[in-house]
Parts: sequence; structure tokens; C-alpha cells
Amino acid sequence: MASNPSKAPADDFLEQILGILTYPAADHNLANNDVNLPAPMVLQLGSGEGSGHIAGGYQGTMFPLGLRLEEGKSNFLKPEDTSDSGKRFNEEVIDGRSSTMKNRLVLWTLMIRAYVCLTLPGEALELFRTMKRVGVIPDMVAVATVVSASGLLGDLGVAKMIHCFIEKSGVEVDAFFSSTLINTYGEWGSLTDAYRFFQETAMKNTVVWNTMIHQSLEHNNLDLGKQLFDSMQERDVASWNSMIRGFANVGQYEEALALFHDMEISVFRPNTLTLLSTLSACASHGALEAGAWIHSYVNNNDLNQDGSLDSSLIDMYSKCGDIAKAIQIFEESPRRDLFTWTSIICGLAMHGHGKKALCYFSEMNESQVSPDEVTMVRVLSTCAHAGLIEQGRRYFQSMEKVFGLVLIEHYGCMVDLLGRMGCLKEAYDLIMGMPMDANEIIWGSFLSACRVYNNVELGEVTARRLFELDPRDPWGRVMLSNIYAEEAKYDRSMGPRKEIKEKGFKKSPGCSSIEVNGSVHGFLVEDNSHPCYNEINSTLEKIEKLMN
Repeated sequence: MASNPSKAPADDFLEQILGILTYPAADHNLANNDVNLPAPMVLQLGSGEGSGHIAGGYQGTMFPLGLRLEEGKSNFLKPEDTSDSGKRFNEEVIDGRSSTMKNRLVLWTLMIRAYVCLTLPGEALELFRTMKRVGVIPDMVAVATVVSASGLLGDLGVAKMIHCFIEKSGVEVDAFFSSTLINTYGEWGSLTDAYRFFQETAMKNTVVWNTMIHQSLEHNNLDLGKQLFDSMQERDVASWNSMIRGFANVGQYEEALALFHDMEISVFRPNTLTLLSTLSACASHGALEAGAWIHSYVNNNDLNQDGSLDSSLIDMYSKCGDIAKAIQIFEESPRRDLFTWTSIICGLAMHGHGKKALCYFSEMNESQVSPDEVTMVRVLSTCAHAGLIEQGRRYFQSMEKVFGLVLIEHYGCMVDLLGRMGCLKEAYDLIMGMPMDANEIIWGSFLSACRVYNNVELGEVTARRLFELDPRDPWGRVMLSNIYAEEAKYDRSMGPRKEIKEKGFKKSPGCSSIEVNGSVHGFLVEDNSHPCYNEINSTLEKIEKLMN
């Protein structure tokens, strides 16, 4: 079938699949057909989430039945070309002009999957209903595809009805269906239903276990994820990666690093995804010693020959305080892509090297690497911390031309810059002219500037905005009280603090950490839970005496 260049890609894609569905079978026997599937189309059907589900699910069926892949072939043998694939499908399939269609379950499922791939779940469900109406009996792959479609719609009704049918009928499900249903439940917030089905189903291969673990961790249910992981009889690299990433994502970096060390002494070799998650944990935890050990492990095992880990290594060393090592990795990196440039710019900005960060940004532009929104957040933040107001204004004004829009994070950086430089009126006008509502971060940044420059009028307006956004946060009231106190308005200064006390508002305690012999120790304000609490206090008292 020749492609029509005037069609949208989606229409052309459906036309190609329709070419399979309506291709006449020799002697009305699918096994005697030679239907030529172009490799790119089959790969597309199996791409994205649940990669290879349809292509893989029928892999053992297609080729014995005579379905043949032809590498690089872009057209089907059917010669006619039409302008409306949906119309042709209705005429030739639903109206019965293609009598063999009722027996071609694989091809019906491919068409349904095509709609799912093109994010047309409503059409996929309608086609499934039609398939049943004309007498084609779905198998588990077809049913799982319909579950995916219901998930795209955000309507778990279909998924729950199918789940209920399976419970009552005792139909044996396969691993593909099991993982699809668990994933659909989890993605739409129903971890309870996902876990209930997981417990019920007899089909629990490694993929199904990994799917349930992944959804548990996505819902921050670390206890369930750990319980499932410990219960697995057969793990794979994906099992370890899910656990490490899950613990790192919720801030339990020490546990993530412990899991990495357990994996390293197991039979499984960490891959790039493992190392990315682990380096992220080290960066967020400030674990320089552990991060350096992982860097050494990477080098000793030749796991970074293409430089794909360089941006994560730069980020880790920057956040752990070794900016010199971060610069060294950048300069030696064979991979100068967007992520590598952004990592070094962020690192330099973080360490107060604003002008050097902007020099790297200029080099990045000269090397024809276009910045993205994250890069520009860091560049504007660098201007704010370095007090480079004119450069900040210039970058901010150029962003709409470059990206077509300015995000709320960029407005936040610009408000911070103007506030730090004392341009409070300009900052306030910028907030009021934003195309979106300012959030508590932007108003909080502006209130800090009002506090620094003792602007009572704007401080009151800003504090009221913060109270509306988060009525129980005491921080805005403390700042407003301090602004009043600076202006010797002591009678008004007591009001916000009295309200905090009467309503029982609590400020989240600050936290600091230190790495000692590879272990990171965290400390909260007024926290005495550390096992070495008494020894630490005694040492601090001795230091205080020596200083006095």
C-alpha cells in the first residue's frame, strides 16, 4: 500500500496496519498467508511503555503462522490506497466484506494496539467491542491491551470489570496481562487493587514481581516494596534498580547505598541505570566518600567508556563539595552534551563561581548546544547569587524568543535576582504581571527581600498572600514579625508570633549532615536521638571552653 504524503503520520500508521487487517488470506487460512510486516511498524507497536508487549506477546505466533518481517520495507503489498482508514475498516471488517477477519485475532489486536500507541484509547475500546460483536474471541494479550487503553482514559472501570470476570471465571492469565493490570492500577492511584490482584494471580514471573515492586515504591510504600523484594526467589538487575531508585527518590539515601553494596557483592552486575540512581543518592546525601568509591568502581570496570555517566559524576562531586574534581571530569569528558554542560554550570553556580559558570554557558552556546529550561533556571539563579542584574535581565528577556514561553521557575529566579538587588517595585510588578499565579516559593523569596530592605508595605501584602496559600505555615508570620520589629513597631510585631503560639503552628526543623568514615550522620534541631548524642555534646562543650 503506497503512503499518501498528504496524510498525518498517525493516519498513515493506521493505514499500514489496516493493510494487514484487510489483506486477503489464501484459502481463508491464516497459516497459508504471507503478510509482510515492515520492521519499523512492528517495533513501534512494541515501543513505549510495556516495550515489546504486542510484538513480543505474539512473537511465538506470528512467524509460525506465516507472518513475515521484511527489513526496511515501508509499504504493504496491497496496492490500493484510501484516504479514510476508519471508513475502510468499517466497510471491509465490520460489514463482513473481509470474511477471514473473524479468525485473525493477532491482527485485530495489532489494530487495537495501534490506537493505544497513538493515544487514542476511546477508539481502541470501541474497536475491541466491535471485535467481540463480530465473534472474535480475545486472548490475554488482547485483553491486556484493552486494560492499557482504559488506563490511558483514566477510567479503571474497564480494568476492574475484567479483573472481576477473571476472578469469577477462573481464567488463567499470563505474565503480560498480570503486569499490565498491576501497572494500570498503580498508575491511577489504586495500589490496594494492584496488590490484591498480585496476591491472587498464579502467574508471578520476575517481570510481574518487578512491576509490583515498582508500583509499591512509586506510591512511597517502602515497607511493601522491601517485603516483596526480600520474598523474590529470582531477582534480576531490574529488581535491584527499582529498589535503589525507589529509596533514593524518597530521600532514604543511606538505604539506597546499602542496597547498591549488597548488589555489588551479589551475582548481578550494576548497569548504567543502577549507577545513575546510586550517584544521585550520593549527591543528595552529600556522601563524597561513597560517591568517589562508586566512581572508582566505574573506572575499574570500564562502565563509562561513552561518557554517559559524566553528568551524574559532575553533579555528585559538585553537591558533595569537590568542585575541582567536577571541573576535571567535565574537561576530560568525551561527551559534551546538554546534560554535561548543565551539570557543570549548576555546580559552579552552587559553589559561588558565578562568572565562571556564565563563561561556560557562553562556551556552550558557541559549541551549538542549545540550553533547555533547566539550564536557564541555573543561569538565572547564578545571576541572582552573583548580583549580575543586567545579564540576568538580558537572559530572561531572551527566553521567550528561544523557548516560546517562560516557566514559573524562571520567574522565580528573576524575582529572586531583583529582590536581592533591592529592586522591590520591579520585582512586585513582575509577579503581578506573570501569566500564571505565583506560588509560595516566589512570594516567600519576595518576602525575604522585603525583610532585608525593611519594606513594611510590600511585606504586609506579601505575607497576606502567603497566608492564603498556606494558612498553617508559621514562616511568613515570623518574617512579618521581624519586619515590624526592624521598624520598631513592637506592638504589631507580637501579633504574628502570638497567632503562631495560639494556633500551634510548627516550623519544620532544619537538618544538617556530615560524612564520617563513609557513613552520613544527620542532625535535626533539638534532636537527641543520635546514638552518640552525649559524646557529641561533651565534645562541643570542650570546644566551646577552648574557644572562650
